[in-house]
Amino acid sequence: MNEVYEFLKAAGTYYLATVENGEPRVRPFGTVDLWNGKLTIQTGLKKAVAQQMLASKKVEICAMSADGRWIRVTADAVLVEDVEAAEHMLNAYPSLRAMYTPGDGNTAVFALENGHAVIASFTAAPVEIAF
Repeated sequence: MNEVYEFLKAAGTYYLATVENGEPRVRPFGTVDLWNGKLTIQTGLKKAVAQQMLASKKVEICAMSADGRWIRVTADAVLVEDVEAAEHMLNAYPSLRAMYTPGDGNTAVFALENGHAVIASFTAAPVEIAF
């Protein structure tokens, strides 16, 4: 899991895919954290992406590194209802405090559970990671 975290953190931007009414929805994301042994991401509960993850927990993430490798992560996005998780995330991304406050009813942290990642490139064998 640490390798997945480090890859996504270094990439800066990753693309999160969800499902809405049977249709794929993809958008750029940038938050990733490790909290209590779980890989987590953050968004606002009022956003469509949060509602999509609450309705269907299956997500996929894709990112590319500067060295030409890419990662694909499949996981279940599970809402973490602990204010400490939000506090930890916002400490990692202090610029988000302009929009989010732990316990405000909007700040949402999702743990990525039952995860599987593949780091691949055109020049090396894929590396698979389960978490």
